[in-house]
Amino acid sequence: MGAVLGLCSAAQLACCCGSAACSLCCSACPSCANSTSTRLMYTLMLLLMMIVACITLAPGLHDQLKKVPFCENSTGILPGNFKVDCDQAVGYLAVYRICFATCLFFILMALIMLGVKSSKDPRAGVQNGFWGIKYLVVIGGIIGAFFIPEGQFASTWMVFGMIGGFCFIIIQLILIIDFAHSWAEKWVSNYEESQSRGWYAVLLLSMLTCFALTLTGIVLLYVYYTKPSGCDLSKFFISLNLILVVIASAISILPAVQEYQPRSGLLQSSVVSLYVMYLTWSALSNSPSECNASISDNNQASFDKQLIIGLVIWVCSVLYSCVRTASSSSKITMSEHILAKDGNAGYDSIEGDGGEAGRGEETKVFDNEGDGVAYSWTFFHVVFALATLYIMMTLTNWYNPSSQLSKENVASMWIKMTSSWVCIGLYIWTLTAPAIFPDRDFS
Repeated sequence: MGAVLGLCSAAQLACCCGSAACSLCCSACPSCANSTSTRLMYTLMLLLMMIVACITLAPGLHDQLKKVPFCENSTGILPGNFKVDCDQAVGYLAVYRICFATCLFFILMALIMLGVKSSKDPRAGVQNGFWGIKYLVVIGGIIGAFFIPEGQFASTWMVFGMIGGFCFIIIQLILIIDFAHSWAEKWVSNYEESQSRGWYAVLLLSMLTCFALTLTGIVLLYVYYTKPSGCDLSKFFISLNLILVVIASAISILPAVQEYQPRSGLLQSSVVSLYVMYLTWSALSNSPSECNASISDNNQASFDKQLIIGLVIWVCSVLYSCVRTASSSSKITMSEHILAKDGNAGYDSIEGDGGEAGRGEETKVFDNEGDGVAYSWTFFHVVFALATLYIMMTLTNWYNPSSQLSKENVASMWIKMTSSWVCIGLYIWTLTAPAIFPDRDFS
């Protein structure tokens, strides 16, 4: 199925016209659903944007990027008496402009798609087709963004990036919690049906692996981000999150929780605990330098481990939101807006004009949004706009856009720590809500 969807997306990429042309392009792909293939196409656009942004950080392009208009036209001063030095900041400033244009594209699409109820809406062609034009618009926007004088652009856009990045972290942790629940329920169901020791062993091994990685992460955080004297805030963050994940794990196996959710357990808790430790590590990487082992002597940016892991989690989250459909395992109501629903599938028939198609052969195109959209098109584009801002902040390591390129960004540290607490809170809510409100349907 994944291969089929991949072929459908590749076929749609060649479509430069409306949804009808995309239907013809998908004729080679059986059961090509608009709701899924379209989301995959926008995901492909986002991935290509990320790749281009990563390329601008390559050392080999450093000298060439110093010649771009935003460096030549720069006023050179940022708030706080920081001076923009393109010798050091040019890669990050290029990432800001690429993400700025891409984010504006998704915001524009969100506004255009306001109020769309089904694929019968005339705007459905804009959502599901015109891919060549869309890519040209994004490319043109990126080129135009490079002519924006620096001035206060980077410092102002960084504020939007931090807010948008925080919002996407919340969405990302909703997807991770949903993934943890659906993964555990699927494997527990397989074990209960087959009574196979193999499934039990896999469940146990997965849980122990996640908890072992979590414990290892906690030890490493104490080693590299604290000192025997001082660093009290870092010690507080690590200790608090350790206590919170232990509490969440204990709640998951309480008899009252098991009564309403018999398949909840330590596997979900281990996945959430591991993600919380990642957020803690990411937050502490922006802590003051005297307690921050990730700040090197030259204080320069690089594709470090944290950035790579963050990109991998981001890619997995975006792809998961595209191929996953909301079901009874979606424990958070918000996930119903992020994930697509199973729509009433219908087949549109397109008569060919020549060749074998002209002899009456029909091409079946899967349209599951004729009676109603499978997901909110506007909300989808808002999420992708936030995903763009998250990528921008991740690729720039949440640095201040100054020549100092300092990792000491207290605001981003608090944003990430707050998101880790929200993650634990949401997970505990998914466990306790059915027991607290037994009369409400949380399926």
